[in-house]
Amino acid sequence: MDDLLKTFKISSAGLKAQGTRLRVVAENLANANSLPRAFGDQPYRRKIVTFRNELDRDLGLPTVRVDRIREDQSNFKKRFDPTHPAADDDGYVLMPNVSSLIETMDMREAQRSYEANLNVIRASKSMITTTIDILRR
Repeated sequence: MDDLLKTFKISSAGLKAQGTRLRVVAENLANANSLPRAFGDQPYRRKIVTFRNELDRDLGLPTVRVDRIREDQSNFKKRFDPTHPAADDDGYVLMPNVSSLIETMDMREAQRSYEANLNVIRASKSMITTTIDILRR
């Protein structure tokens, strides 16, 4: 029974980590078209979640945690729009370094990991319930 309770805690850590990842993906997608306001300003910079293993001292087992949320340092895209206030001398405006395709793939991967952790919790709950039912008889 103790192992099943540990499973809840491990899976809960996974749910929390993937929930954070989904929130960051949503932020990236929401800002995919956020342009700078004036020349010299930077557009929105994509954020990336990194994870780390951390020893849970109560469990004595490693669990996943969000290590940090950092900005993606890849180059900004450029769009020709000489009428925009942030346009350079050649008429180009810096665009966020967010790709909707990549964010959608990250979202699906986070969603699958989240669902896998939920399924582990459901299976553990079912096993505990079945065990309690057997002991009551």
